[in-house]
Amino acid sequence: MRGNFILPEDWIAKVSRLSIATTSKLRGQHKGSHRSARFGASLDFSDFREYTPGDDVRQVDWNVYARTEKYFIKRFLDEQEMRVHILLDSSKSMGEEKKWLFARQIVASLGLMVLNRDDRLSFSYLQEDDKKTMFRRKGTTSRKGFLQVISEIEQATFHGQITAEGLKVLPKDCTVLFIVSDGLEPIQHWEQFFKRLPRFAGDIRCIQVVTQEEMHPSYSGELRLIDVETNKNTNVSMSTKVIDDYVKIRELHQKQFVKVAGRFGVQTIQLVVEDGLQNAIFQNLLRARMVQ
Repeated sequence: MRGNFILPEDWIAKVSRLSIATTSKLRGQHKGSHRSARFGASLDFSDFREYTPGDDVRQVDWNVYARTEKYFIKRFLDEQEMRVHILLDSSKSMGEEKKWLFARQIVASLGLMVLNRDDRLSFSYLQEDDKKTMFRRKGTTSRKGFLQVISEIEQATFHGQITAEGLKVLPKDCTVLFIVSDGLEPIQHWEQFFKRLPRFAGDIRCIQVVTQEEMHPSYSGELRLIDVETNKNTNVSMSTKVIDDYVKIRELHQKQFVKVAGRFGVQTIQLVVEDGLQNAIFQNLLRARMVQ
């Protein structure tokens, strides 16, 4: 798969070995790579699909392999698709260059995992022209189109807040919902947002993307700080005490964020940009059992 994408070619192959993990009841009625809990006539043979790493090798049809020299597994009518939606926060606080690239790379990686398993992926982000879901497809043939969409989102420039506008771009038929954001909006706003999410999906995860500079600023001297979302500015004399107070306030915000999310069944994880994409996917998300 070639193109001017935000993921390197070798990374696309690496992430294809993973899939989205969930214990949520699958909602899709179309065929995918996940087995339904229903039994009976639904166990009848349906068709074949190409083998991918992680499939049960007992389902490989060796007669087909003898004819084609390719591995195919049998699919049954009880196989149902997982429906995964990814909501990307594109408000201005996400706009720092490294942070924005990393957030889109996380989104792209998750999307590839969905499409590689023949599941249905939908994706949305906030835009000034109020467009709805940008992408809604399934299957490996849609990977290039999805990567193109993510790669072409150049800047995070939305003037509003994800907690106020995010519900407008969510479908109501998700198995799993991912929210990729920095989580910096007021806690009371997140509380109202999380409270309304269970009607959209049974399995909800919020991935916070942060930078080291946000957590532990290295500024010093006399500075004018500008809020990127409100354009308000204030003059600050940066001292050790000022930075320590900031760190305490931020840590309190994070504790409250996790607590509020947990109250409504939302799983959270914080990914630090400087730790790298490899660590984020193959260590943090795996350890949190968001992927497998």
